[in-house]
Order: sequence, then C-alpha cells, then structure tokens
Amino acid sequence: MTADPLTHNLVRFVRHLRHEGLAVVPETTVALLEAAQAVGLEERQDVYWAFRAVTVVRQAEIPVFDEAFSLFFGGPGGEFRLEPIGIDTRPNRAGGAVIASQSVMADLGNQGDTDATAQVGASGVERLASRDFAELTPEEHAVVRRMIARMIWQPAATLSRRIGPSLTGSRPHLRRNLRQLVGPSRDLMPLSMAAPKPRQRPLLVLADVSGSMERYTEMLLYFVHAARGSLGRVEAFVFSTMLTRITRELRHRDPTVALAMVGSTVPEWAGGTLIGAALAEFNETWSRRVTRGGPIALIISDGWDRGEPAVLRKEMAALARSVHRVVWLNPLAGRAGYAPEVAGMRAVLPYVDDFMPSANLADLSAVVRLLESVPKRKESRR
Repeated sequence: MTADPLTHNLVRFVRHLRHEGLAVVPETTVALLEAAQAVGLEERQDVYWAFRAVTVVRQAEIPVFDEAFSLFFGGPGGEFRLEPIGIDTRPNRAGGAVIASQSVMADLGNQGDTDATAQVGASGVERLASRDFAELTPEEHAVVRRMIARMIWQPAATLSRRIGPSLTGSRPHLRRNLRQLVGPSRDLMPLSMAAPKPRQRPLLVLADVSGSMERYTEMLLYFVHAARGSLGRVEAFVFSTMLTRITRELRHRDPTVALAMVGSTVPEWAGGTLIGAALAEFNETWSRRVTRGGPIALIISDGWDRGEPAVLRKEMAALARSVHRVVWLNPLAGRAGYAPEVAGMRAVLPYVDDFMPSANLADLSAVVRLLESVPKRKESRR
C-alpha cells in the first residue's frame, strides 16, 4: 500500500464529506486508514464497504457517500484509485446542479485548517488587512478568504418577547410559581422571578452586484457567507437592475460552492444599477416576510444609481422604518478625498445610521465590531 498518497487523499475525502454534511471529524481519517489496512486495496468493493461503515450513520447519507467515493477513488466497476477524479458538475443532495470545478477541488485540498498568520507571517497579515480587495493577487485572495472565514462574530444581543427564569427579574414567573404550589414547600414558597430572554438580532444583507462593484462583489459575498455561518439567521439578497434572494444558496457550507451557486442564480451579474427599483421590490415582496425580529440591514453598494433619486429616497425611508438599524458599506468610502456626492448616496444618507468603507479586511473587521456594539433600542434619527 502507498501510504502517503492514500493518506493525503483520505484527508481531502474527509473534508469533502464534512462539507457535504456528514458527521465526520479529523480522527475519521485515522479510522479510514485502519479500515484500508484491514481489507487491503486490491478489491474496490471491499474498500467501499469498509469506508462506508466508518463514515455513514444514516440511510440518507448513502447517496452523498457514493458520489464522494466515486469522485475520490473511482467509479463502480473500476479499480481503486489513490487520486481524485476531476469533474465539472455534480448533483447536490436536493437534486440540483452544484458547480464543482477543479478550483473547488483544489480549495478542498488546500491547508484550510492552517492559521493564516502561520502562512504569511504577522507583518503579512497586517499588510493584507489594509490591502484593497481589488488589488489582491490570486494567492493573497485565497489567504484573505480564509481570514474572513475565521472572523469571530459576537454581535450584540437584544431582548426577546419570551420570558425565562431570572434572579433579577422584575415580574413573577407564573408557570414556575404555579408548579411550586404542589409540594412540601407550598406554604413558604420562594417567589420565582422572570425576565425577557436574550436573543440574537437577525441580519439582512442587500448587496450590489452591478458592474461598478465587480472588483469587490466576490470578497464581500464571502463576508456575507461567513456571517451566515456564524450568526445563523441571515437573509441575503443581491441586486443590479433586479432583486434576487440568495439565502438558500448561501446555506451551503463550502463558500466556493455557495458563491458558484449564487453566480448561476443571479440573472443579471455586473450589469447596470437600479437601487431604488430593487428596494421597491424588496419593500413590496419581501419586507414583511424577512424583517421580523428587528434585523440590522447591511447594504453593500457604491451608490451609483441610474434611477430617479426621488424613488430611491422613498424606498430607503420605507426600509429604514422596517429594520432596527441601517448600515451602508461602500468600498469607495475609505479612499482619500472621497465624498458621497453622487445622487444615489445623497438620497440615502438621511436614512443611514452608519456609513462605512468596505474595501479591505480591516474595514470588514470594523463592521463586525460595530455589530457587536449595536444598542438594544432603536435610536431616533435627527
């Protein structure tokens, strides 16, 4: 048995299964190696059943395992292979087409669990943090993507309408007190108090994917994917001349595959910009569905708009009334001498709580810090 190629491929195989939702851990690689040593590599079918016994625990996972095994070790009827087989597309568990190009396979094989600081050094990390996304090389692009995925999100919590037990609550916990009326301590029952439970405030993202944002769109969508993985409840939309919901596509755990799915879903990518029309569609079709719980609206755009400023102003005012806070991220805002003088930006600024740059990793870190400090109550705009 050739140990090194097999071990390398098994590591990638386990990572792939984890991205597809199987309950595997790094130690699974050792178990697979032991299984391969027990049955040998002469018969592909023996290896198949051994690997399946180690990794599959539910009936629904068998199709996912079969597809991954064929991808990494060869299809039915052939010999057991040590190298993965590149393919262009593969079906996902829901039956739809998911792009899985050679770049995706290469990304799975990268040292995804290696700390970015160890790869480029502390000074390199500091340099990349302030480097404009539009100026990154492909190698720097990959490192920054991993740094974005490792961002620690601890957004400020708000209070739910639901109540729970609390030592410092201001009102009695009726259910708990009634339950304590039965028992030996009913005559001298201590009064249980209640208070509203803390909850995580949802995030609403509206990202501009028009031509003027093309150099920043991909990296900012990686940021949105990282937010979705860390916060849980994130509703995401993209727009150019029309609005497209991408929440379902971003649920894929692999950000590369998720963005490829977004690219195949959005009908007009890198086209013109009608921000007012996109916001009007959101307010009319989606606002009541996705703004429950007082989300923070994160709008990502440079503000270039071909529509009427009056329409944009009206729809922006409606959006601001339906959310807890509006944060506008503009990649151009951090440049020296920049001023929001285009008609679109002048129309929306009265309804924006925070106007921030988003051209590099340091800017995105500042956005995360802002989300950690958002007050529980909505502040009135002057």
